[in-house]
Amino acid sequence: MNVKTAEQVAVELSDGGRRPEHELVYRRLRTLILHGELVPGQAVTIQGLTTDLSAGMTPVREAIRRLTAEGALMAQGNRRVSVPILGPENLEEIIFIREALDTELARRAADRAKPEDANRLEAIDMALDAAIRRGDVRGYLTENHRFHTAIYEMAGAPILAELAEGLWLRFGPSLRVVCGRVGTQNVPDRHKEAIAALRAGDVEGVAQAMREDVVQGMDVIRMVLSEAISA
Repeated sequence: MNVKTAEQVAVELSDGGRRPEHELVYRRLRTLILHGELVPGQAVTIQGLTTDLSAGMTPVREAIRRLTAEGALMAQGNRRVSVPILGPENLEEIIFIREALDTELARRAADRAKPEDANRLEAIDMALDAAIRRGDVRGYLTENHRFHTAIYEMAGAPILAELAEGLWLRFGPSLRVVCGRVGTQNVPDRHKEAIAALRAGDVEGVAQAMREDVVQGMDVIRMVLSEAISA
């Protein structure tokens, strides 16, 4: 297992090593789930995670407790937990909520945006395109999440942003599976349309682009999961 990615190390270094161990362990495990390093249905143990994360048992237990409460892990008894398998019913709920949340967050972000915000989003999207050209699934997932997170931060709506972030933990592992099956080039996005609308001051254009981004991306997840169930 790739325990510490460059992204994780950067988070730790930027904080100057001041974060307590339980918070660092939580963030490492959360990132592994978010980017599909732990796949849907995969069972893990506390002992296994203490070894994989080079962490103490107490912070691992705390990380598991927090992530189970967030719906990113599912307790199975005997000190084992697993990454939930995303079913059709849960997926439909996530699509419904994401369409509403991401659209509203994009609208608020566009309404508050500064000129440098478009440049920031464009830089992230360029890194995402580079990952696609390399066939770098991990890089694609990281930059795609960064793009959406940047919009959430711009929106100035922390409660909505927290809700939106929580949903990524529920579908992120399945998105990794999708990218592995269809390739990153076949997962659509509307980032460039959103950036163009942002530069033009078109608030509703940004909101519409991100709504379509969510719906089309989640439709690909729905299609791949449906094929897996019927196979």
